[in-house]
Amino acid sequence: METPIKTLIVDDELYSRDELKHLLTSFPSILIAGEAESGEAAIMKALQLQPDVVFLDVEMPRMNGMEAAKALMELKKAPLVVFTTAYPQFAVEAFRYDAVDYLLKPYDEDQLKETIERIERKFNSSKEKDTEKPTGKLAVEAEGEIYYFEPKNILYIFRDDKLTRVITKSKEFTTKTPLKDLESKLNTFNFFRTHKSYLVNLEYVTRLTPWFNGAYHLQIKGRDEMLSVSRNYVKALRMKLEI
Repeated sequence: METPIKTLIVDDELYSRDELKHLLTSFPSILIAGEAESGEAAIMKALQLQPDVVFLDVEMPRMNGMEAAKALMELKKAPLVVFTTAYPQFAVEAFRYDAVDYLLKPYDEDQLKETIERIERKFNSSKEKDTEKPTGKLAVEAEGEIYYFEPKNILYIFRDDKLTRVITKSKEFTTKTPLKDLESKLNTFNFFRTHKSYLVNLEYVTRLTPWFNGAYHLQIKGRDEMLSVSRNYVKALRMKLEI
């Protein structure tokens, strides 16, 4: 495989991390990019390393694997997730987070092989989509009509209660389309999720201002309002913006 699959291992037990690292070294497609010992550390590592897949322990103190998976799914580049645990009762809940697989400890090498093959198929499929040249316009149903937008003319999009508001250079539109659906359609363009409720066109970012408890405010060219930037996204946002 030409491009290695960047992998993050998350487990609060060192022995379990070392065991999984050892097993994964037998798969040429897998590159161990890093490891974390908690759910909170997993999110920070994911922002820094941009892994393709996260092997995520379910039972961890403070933020457990399910809570960490929910946060990981909100990242602009959401990684594939494989849950690992000694407890089979969490399997049903795990697949609510679109998990690739659910591995029981102690690890079975045949099952791990099947998991890696599944990851490779999803990874290769995702790569093919990424190489497709984006064409067309963003279609948004609003006020009983369908509006078509050039992505470059959208300043930002945000979720307001049960509605999504699209802010362009010239107008504002309200739609019932979920923010996550619009984010998916715009994933090949220069948009970034700065907060669970905000999707921003990075071309128009002019200023970042420290705000409260590690969070920031962001200003868009030509707009007076300040947009929220969650502290979990600040570092990745700066990496995207700065040279």
